[in-house]
Amino acid sequence: MSIPKISRRAFTVAALASVSVTAACGNGIGSTGASTIDARVDATLSEMYSQYPNTRELSNKAVGLLVMPLVTEAGLGLGGAYGRGALRVNDATVDYYSMVKGSGGLQIGAQQYAHVLFFMTEDALSDFRRSPGWAAGADLEYVISDEGSSISADTTTTLTPVLAAVFGQAGLRLGATLEGTKYTRIIP
Repeated sequence: MSIPKISRRAFTVAALASVSVTAACGNGIGSTGASTIDARVDATLSEMYSQYPNTRELSNKAVGLLVMPLVTEAGLGLGGAYGRGALRVNDATVDYYSMVKGSGGLQIGAQQYAHVLFFMTEDALSDFRRSPGWAAGADLEYVISDEGSSISADTTTTLTPVLAAVFGQAGLRLGATLEGTKYTRIIP
């Protein structure tokens, strides 16, 4: 019985393929991804509180905050966005999330921005955490919009289950909305 010979090229290709497959299976244990996300979340919250002081009052009233420190969005006909962040409850990170968004239509350009979702009720936070892939819809109320305006934390605002703050836009693309954005829990 003879053993089939494998060329070095075939062996190398097979080895690289197996390494890439096993690398994709990593669960983040021992990585610095979580600490990097937490540092960015802290910086983003500090920036938001200094630029928009009314958001501090909203944070105090919220039962949870989902902070996406850096979202990159680009489009040329078809578009998409991606970002990673953390869910904070009582000022402690409880989970990490990624967000993706796809869009189509007349669009061109790229931008980066940060956003924070304020969960104002326990039910809204529970629905978000139990969902395998929560999608932001048109029912979000924006407390900071892409025009840079900020509204106060009045009674009507805090009755809305989920509020959104989008700020820090940089780039050459108009408008940043969260409609159609899907959030999924990750292990960084």
